[in-house]
Parts: sequence; structure tokens; C-alpha cells
Amino acid sequence: MLIGKVTGSVVSTRKNEKLVGSKFMIVEIKEETAQMKKIVAVDNVGAGIGELVLVATGSAARIGCGEEKAPIDAAIVGIIDSGQGLGQEI
Repeated sequence: MLIGKVTGSVVSTRKNEKLVGSKFMIVEIKEETAQMKKIVAVDNVGAGIGELVLVATGSAARIGCGEEKAPIDAAIVGIIDSGQGLGQEI
């Protein structure tokens, strides 16, 4: 899993039928090179802009959403309330 910060949302009126009803959020994730990477993640937990979140990627993202046959490669699977060592640099 990755830790990221929700920075925005994406609206898509036309999409794969398996994604209808899904909410899409833009999540910034700090890479090992200290550069920020933006990804689009399906949000089934109700994350809001500015929140720190846990993001699953790959097949774990599809399983976490309960959509094993959907074209999902990133999903917000948790909202972080607190944690040691997280820092505020995200």
C-alpha cells in the first residue's frame, strides 16, 4: 500500500460499464526520488480533498473495491486518522 494526499476529483460521464457509479479522486504520492506523482484512484471509502489516504495498486486495488473484473489499478482503501512517522511533507 501507498500513502497519498487527495488533491482533487475527476468527473467522467463516459466510462467502462464496470466503473459506472465509481468516484474518482486525484491522489499525490511521493516517489522514492522525492518527486510527486499524481494518480487517479477509485474511492469507495468517501475520502475528501486534503485527506491523507491509503492506496492499494494493481490487483489488490480491484479486490479492495470488490470489482475483480473492472479496469482498476489504484483504489483508496482507507483514510488515515493518525500515524507515527508520516510527516507533513506529502
